Amino acid sequence: MKPLGNWRHICVDAQRMFLEQTPWHVPWMTKVLPQLAEVSERHASQTIFTRFMPPQHPADAAGSWRDYYQKWWMMTGEHLPKELLELAPVLQNLVPPARLFDKATYSPWVDGRLFSQLRQEGVETVVVTGGETDMCVLATVLGAIDLGFSVTVLRDAIYSGADETHDAAIDLLSERFSVQLKLVKTEEFLSAIPRREP
Repeated sequence: MKPLGNWRHICVDAQRMFLEQTPWHVPWMTKVLPQLAEVSERHASQTIFTRFMPPQHPADAAGSWRDYYQKWWMMTGEHLPKELLELAPVLQNLVPPARLFDKATYSPWVDGRLFSQLRQEGVETVVVTGGETDMCVLATVLGAIDLGFSVTVLRDAIYSGADETHDAAIDLLSERFSVQLKLVKTEEFLSAIPRREP
């Protein structure tokens, strides 16, 4: 791997509501959780955990999100236990120095807060892990590219609830965004990037 310059690791939505038995449970998450934990632990001070945060009530959501949460009413704040919004247990003790970033949409870039933080810190590259590949990870990656970041995706540290669309998203990213994006395995990334001393 080439040097990344000033980089941050964005671990997308590694939350209990996707790990545990809810209507949004993603069985595959358990397979990549060891990679998420290893990258996040080795580089905790450079890690940002995004969390997907549903509204309290469907009526609190805007536009088509209202329709979405009328379908998924059981995942809104009035029904979902608050502890299921938290990170997977193996990741919780990494905050701090890792940071949390809560968002209400698939993309973390919509309201400009995350971009503003990273721009102030002089970040050039984002390293993306988490889930789901074909939804929030894809939105995170495409937004980062649009904003001018170089992007590295750890292909064995992302997951989806659907193998077919996961594979399609990987193909899309590797074939259409090869100048702005690199797909590498976690082992290659960790071998190339030394652990930062606290």
